[in-house]
Amino acid sequence: MNNLVSVIIPSYNHEKYVQDTIKSIIMQTYKNIELIIVDDGSTDSTFQKIEEMKDECEKRFQHFYFETKQNEGTIATLNKLFSLAKGEYIYLIASDDMVADVDALKIQVEFLDKNHNYTLVVGDNQIIDDKNKRCFWLDDQRNITYDENNAKYKTFVEFLSKKNNNFRNESFGTYKSLRPHNYIPNGYLIRKSIYDKIIPFSIEAPLEDWFLMLQLSKYGKFKFFDKILFSYRWHAANTIKDSKKIYHLSVKTCNYERQLVKNNDFSMLVPNINEINEIGLIKRTIGIKNFFEILIYKIPSIKTIIIRIFNIQIYKKTKLKININYIKNIALF
Repeated sequence: MNNLVSVIIPSYNHEKYVQDTIKSIIMQTYKNIELIIVDDGSTDSTFQKIEEMKDECEKRFQHFYFETKQNEGTIATLNKLFSLAKGEYIYLIASDDMVADVDALKIQVEFLDKNHNYTLVVGDNQIIDDKNKRCFWLDDQRNITYDENNAKYKTFVEFLSKKNNNFRNESFGTYKSLRPHNYIPNGYLIRKSIYDKIIPFSIEAPLEDWFLMLQLSKYGKFKFFDKILFSYRWHAANTIKDSKKIYHLSVKTCNYERQLVKNNDFSMLVPNINEINEIGLIKRTIGIKNFFEILIYKIPSIKTIIIRIFNIQIYKKTKLKININYIKNIALF
């Protein structure tokens, strides 16, 4: 077990956290690591914080590369990082997160080395605050507590499991299970050879983590370790706190993936109306006319229509309006 692991870090305005991120990689017991950091034109002192660790990184890693560039956004930064990676495996980590277990990479590399039909392996995530202290989520995920006994969700996977209870079975990471939304936690290790086969990140699919998972799932299996390997930082600037933004990113990403599936003639099953509702994309009353407009796009049998009618969940109160054309799109996808 001596394959090179490329740890790639897209950094942007994380002066408070980036050194802790790097230190968590330095502490890994797995030795054969290259570290690649691309800073997307940070306006704070992130660049200086990384430079302060240059000597330490050059001593620790097989190869250390760092650059700062003009701000181009996450998509361009990720494509550059993946293109620079030379390892057998790639480990992606944001510049505000940390690896929680010093053996995390060792555990994940050992699994992929022995299981060649798997393309991704990942563990559970603990939640930490802006001072690296472990915390937990209350009911709405937005608020945290330091009292584990008072917590609704003790780990990220506990939260994700409320909608996807397949972390410990064979459906974990399948294309079908990922269609409604992304539920893969952070801190995953993937095969570079598989990434080289898939379509690069695109501005047409701005929810880049979901898009990546969908592409990888077309080529191999995913493995989940029921063990905390990663620290997901919860702070004021987390993107997932902006539900309206996430919704619009999801719409665009879904439409792009649907077009890819159509063009490549993937024989994937169409999600039913109940599946779509489960991810919160339909939260308004669906009229009879609109409902049948969806059904006519895919009518395999009378039995299926009846099942869909009885499964549909209609929400009478909502703050979110959904374009009926998008519902048709995701029904096709």
